Amino acid sequence: MCWFSVICVLSIRFLLEIHDSVQYNLISVRNSVLYKRFSVIQAAFKSLQTSSAVDLHSQLKELIPEQQERLKKLKSEHGKVLLGNITVDMVLGGMRGMTGLLWETSLLDPEEGIRFRGLSIPECQKALPAAKPGGEPLPEGLLWLLLTGKASSTPPLYHVYKTIDALPVTAHPMTQFATGVMALQVQSEFQKAYEKGIHKSKYWEPAYEDSLSLIAQVPIVASYIYRRVYKNGEVIPMDDSLDYGGNFAHMLGFDDPAMLELMRLYVTIHSDHEGGNVSAHTGHLVASALSDPYLSFAAALNGLAGPLHGLANQEVLVWIKSVVEECGENVKKENLKDYVWKTLNSGKVVPGFGHGVLRKTDPRYTCQRDFALKHLPDDPLFKLVSNLYEVVPPVLLELGKVKNPWPNVDAHSGVLLNHYGLTEARYYTVLFGVSRAIGICAQLIWDRALGLPLERPKSVTMEWIESFCKKAASA
Repeated sequence: MCWFSVICVLSIRFLLEIHDSVQYNLISVRNSVLYKRFSVIQAAFKSLQTSSAVDLHSQLKELIPEQQERLKKLKSEHGKVLLGNITVDMVLGGMRGMTGLLWETSLLDPEEGIRFRGLSIPECQKALPAAKPGGEPLPEGLLWLLLTGKASSTPPLYHVYKTIDALPVTAHPMTQFATGVMALQVQSEFQKAYEKGIHKSKYWEPAYEDSLSLIAQVPIVASYIYRRVYKNGEVIPMDDSLDYGGNFAHMLGFDDPAMLELMRLYVTIHSDHEGGNVSAHTGHLVASALSDPYLSFAAALNGLAGPLHGLANQEVLVWIKSVVEECGENVKKENLKDYVWKTLNSGKVVPGFGHGVLRKTDPRYTCQRDFALKHLPDDPLFKLVSNLYEVVPPVLLELGKVKNPWPNVDAHSGVLLNHYGLTEARYYTVLFGVSRAIGICAQLIWDRALGLPLERPKSVTMEWIESFCKKAASA
């Protein structure tokens, strides 16, 4: 039996009670001593090892010196090697295509899509442990892979709920989520250690503690927001017999076994997408100033909330439902093509199609499509998504302005969530945020372990570029 089969991510059994205040109908903690050190995920991993294995912290402690030496060797032996040429188009185009970051946990290939520590999504689905035979991979298994390169909870404090409750219930869920993460920051072990004067070679250790605590707590904060906004504040306590993804679905209020499987898949495939995307890059940039993981991840969430990044998964479902409202569920492909052109001609984009790096169908889209074919083949919106897969790319190619006309991860996720009853599209980016905590925090630990420097690229003015190009032309 796989050692992950005994997974219990929320392994500490917390005593919970409903707070008797009408104003704050919240889950409160009976014994605050339990919260001095948030190591729930770490404890879960410790409960998983075989007798010959070491815990996650010990394994990292063994790996880090080797990787530090590897980085030193790269700098000393190959520091002057050119990785490419920088063009004016790259500078003006948002640094698109410029090789400029070290990001160990994942790499995005234009043809194959994302690879987590060298493994493609199909390979991860085969290699990572699952909650049941043949099931979807467990997010905590991916965290282990991201941190170690090997495929082998804490409820938030009362003040976090109170901080969220200070916002209007109409505030966007991502606004509430980022606020909740900022409120968690008061427990930062990294900040405390830095103020005491920790040696820089040890920065990774409190960063590790903060990161695992953050990963453990974000589903609880996120589910609280969902229940507050959409379910009259009726909070559902965690179930410490469930794994990470399963528990998240449960705390949201969904206990269909297929929905638990979907959440495991969702969190896994959304966790990381190399370092250049807005949320990952923002987290890395802020952390490079030695801001702690809570501050860094909160900044990443604010980037994720943008319409051109994580908010796109919300917009896809809204757009698909607009198709249904105007054309009906059983719209013919020719009429669907007309609606796509109508969208484009109105100056809008077709959400969920295209990608800045990928030049083929996003494998994250493909694995979600496989899930739908297995669990909900007759869902009307899934059939519509399948038709869009055939209709939209030729239209975008005909338009002549799109390098990648194929669907990305956002084109499919909303339809799956909608099928199982999570219909509130404004909340979808929060799900993305919970997932992205795993990738961003895993890399952040390695940022501190490798001693990566403050990020500070050079900026120039248009006048500088014009002058430089004139000199280059006359040389």
